[in-house]
Amino acid sequence: MKNSPAYIQTSLAAAMSLGLEKGSFKDGIKLTGLNLLLVYGKGCIGKCAYCGLSKVQDAPHKSTPRAKTFIRVKWPVYKLDEVLGRTAEGKHAFQRVCLSMVTHRDAVRDTIAVTKRLKQHTDLPISLLISPSVIGNMGIIKDFKRAGAEMAGIAVDAATPALFQQYRGTGVGGPHQWEKYWEVLQWSLEVFGRYKAGIHLICGLGETEQEMVQTIARAHRMGARTHLFSFFPEAHSQLQDHPRPSLASYRRIQIAAYLINHQGLSVQAVDFDQQGNIAGFDYDLEEVVSQGYAFMTSGCPGKDQRMAACNRPLANERPSEDFRNYPYLPRSRDRETIREQIKSLWPAKL
Repeated sequence: MKNSPAYIQTSLAAAMSLGLEKGSFKDGIKLTGLNLLLVYGKGCIGKCAYCGLSKVQDAPHKSTPRAKTFIRVKWPVYKLDEVLGRTAEGKHAFQRVCLSMVTHRDAVRDTIAVTKRLKQHTDLPISLLISPSVIGNMGIIKDFKRAGAEMAGIAVDAATPALFQQYRGTGVGGPHQWEKYWEVLQWSLEVFGRYKAGIHLICGLGETEQEMVQTIARAHRMGARTHLFSFFPEAHSQLQDHPRPSLASYRRIQIAAYLINHQGLSVQAVDFDQQGNIAGFDYDLEEVVSQGYAFMTSGCPGKDQRMAACNRPLANERPSEDFRNYPYLPRSRDRETIREQIKSLWPAKL
């Protein structure tokens, strides 16, 4: 059986970048983050309603074969030695490696083992995407740091306690707890340092824009930045028919997250309507569009601290669609597209 730590999964994009899979990227994009995922024959014990790795599927789809995708693409399995060897050859554009845990009893032990191997065989900075439900105490986070990790991510995903419980906790019979995730985030900040730990949030699970902004602000007050995803339904998951957030809504959240995380904007400087949608900002939006950073993939930084190493091409949209998270600094034509999208929302501001 192909289990970690001897084996590891990579994203399809990472496998292509390492020459392990055939394929090419849209518009000459280069993957700058090597994404790795622990793998076990029995899988993850989490039951998150939106995830292709979920232990169970919704009742109407039980006759459908279990999904073998994560973030909508396949994650092929390779020997860790092979991945390390390919990475050491340097024929890639990687600026960071991120090792993701799954909720499994052996995940802590194997995360430490794989992190040590990564530290020995690559000069890339190492981030971990931690599974809080298997983290019993802060000492484990310290063990991760000693093994070679220098940043951590916590995939909170749902922006409110109610949505978290509905889609990740008791609502689906899952093991995850909202309070535990925030506790492990606090531990990670104490071990790695301010802005050396962050959270993932998925826009479009049913929260209002105001609730999303409040959660982003909560994390920022703690010293954590938010890495945004736009919900995209995973085939065969319980939320495979759940609607995606509109591009307009996602752009509003992107701007709010950028201004809170990087410009120190307070929630009080964001205007909301009666439905909890963002109605405006006390900030020059033309400056935000001209710079373009707000609309890029957010994540742990690469060589340029303003840009994420983990650029995740096409994790939020189809190849035929406009990027929701640009995997590069938006070009002139991209900024014109964004400007038009923003202009339709706040014509008085531009």
